Amino acid sequence: MLDFIKTYLRIDGNYEDMFLVTLLTAAKVYIREATGVEVDEDDFLHRLTISLLVTQWYENRIPVGKADDMSFSLRSLLTQIEYKASDAT
Repeated sequence: MLDFIKTYLRIDGNYEDMFLVTLLTAAKVYIREATGVEVDEDDFLHRLTISLLVTQWYENRIPVGKADDMSFSLRSLLTQIEYKASDAT
Protein backbone atom coordinates (compact mmCIF):
# COMPACT_ATOMS: atom_id res chain seq x y z
CA MET A 1 0.00 0.00 0.00
CA LEU A 2 2.93 2.34 0.66
CA ASP A 3 4.11 2.09 -2.95
CA PHE A 4 0.56 2.74 -4.17
CA ILE A 5 0.27 5.88 -2.00
CA LYS A 6 3.68 7.14 -3.10
CA THR A 7 2.64 6.75 -6.73
CA TYR A 8 -0.74 8.39 -6.01
CA LEU A 9 0.99 11.36 -4.36
CA ARG A 10 3.81 11.37 -6.96
CA ILE A 11 6.52 10.98 -4.32
CA ASP A 12 9.95 9.71 -5.34
CA GLY A 13 12.46 8.38 -2.84
CA ASN A 14 11.91 7.19 0.69
CA TYR A 15 12.42 10.37 2.72
CA GLU A 16 8.69 10.53 3.62
CA ASP A 17 8.12 6.80 4.15
CA MET A 18 7.84 6.88 7.93
CA PHE A 19 5.33 9.74 7.81
CA LEU A 20 3.34 8.04 5.04
CA VAL A 21 3.18 4.75 6.98
CA THR A 22 1.83 6.70 9.95
CA LEU A 23 -0.80 8.34 7.74
CA LEU A 24 -1.73 4.99 6.18
CA THR A 25 -2.19 3.42 9.60
CA ALA A 26 -4.24 6.39 10.80
CA ALA A 27 -6.41 6.25 7.66
CA LYS A 28 -7.20 2.58 8.23
CA VAL A 29 -8.08 3.23 11.87
CA TYR A 30 -10.18 6.23 10.85
CA ILE A 31 -12.14 4.20 8.29
CA ARG A 32 -12.69 1.36 10.76
CA GLU A 33 -13.88 3.74 13.48
CA ALA A 34 -16.06 5.78 11.11
CA THR A 35 -17.73 2.80 9.46
CA GLY A 36 -17.34 -0.17 11.80
CA VAL A 37 -15.75 -2.07 8.90
CA GLU A 38 -12.29 -3.65 8.82
CA VAL A 39 -10.28 -2.18 5.97
CA ASP A 40 -9.60 -4.44 3.00
CA GLU A 41 -6.65 -3.04 1.02
CA ASP A 42 -7.67 -5.15 -1.99
CA ASP A 43 -11.08 -3.46 -2.19
CA PHE A 44 -10.87 -0.55 -4.64
CA LEU A 45 -13.35 1.54 -2.64
CA HIS A 46 -11.22 1.12 0.48
CA ARG A 47 -8.02 1.92 -1.42
CA LEU A 48 -9.51 5.12 -2.82
CA THR A 49 -10.79 6.17 0.61
CA ILE A 50 -7.37 5.52 2.17
CA SER A 51 -5.75 7.49 -0.65
CA LEU A 52 -8.04 10.49 -0.18
CA LEU A 53 -7.52 10.53 3.58
CA VAL A 54 -3.75 10.23 3.30
CA THR A 55 -3.66 12.92 0.61
CA GLN A 56 -5.76 15.29 2.71
CA TRP A 57 -3.56 14.80 5.75
CA TYR A 58 -0.31 14.86 3.78
CA GLU A 59 -1.11 18.08 1.94
CA ASN A 60 -2.73 19.84 4.92
CA ARG A 61 -0.39 19.36 7.84
CA ILE A 62 -2.13 21.93 9.98
CA PRO A 63 -4.96 20.85 12.29
CA VAL A 64 -8.45 20.96 10.81
CA GLY A 65 -11.02 22.47 13.13
CA LYS A 66 -14.31 20.84 12.14
CA ALA A 67 -15.58 17.55 10.77
CA ASP A 68 -17.39 19.64 8.14
CA ASP A 69 -13.98 20.29 6.56
CA MET A 70 -14.01 16.72 5.19
CA SER A 71 -14.62 16.62 1.45
CA PHE A 72 -17.94 15.50 0.03
CA SER A 73 -16.16 12.71 -1.86
CA LEU A 74 -14.58 11.36 1.29
CA ARG A 75 -17.85 11.45 3.25
CA SER A 76 -19.59 9.68 0.38
CA LEU A 77 -16.96 6.95 0.21
CA LEU A 78 -17.16 6.31 3.95
CA THR A 79 -20.94 6.03 3.65
CA GLN A 80 -20.61 3.57 0.76
CA ILE A 81 -18.19 1.40 2.74
CA GLU A 82 -20.61 1.34 5.65
CA TYR A 83 -23.62 0.49 3.44
CA LYS A 84 -21.71 -2.16 1.53
CA ALA A 85 -20.85 -3.89 4.81
CA SER A 86 -24.43 -3.74 6.09
CA ASP A 87 -25.71 -5.24 2.80
CA ALA A 88 -23.29 -8.13 3.16
CA THR A 89 -24.67 -9.13 6.56
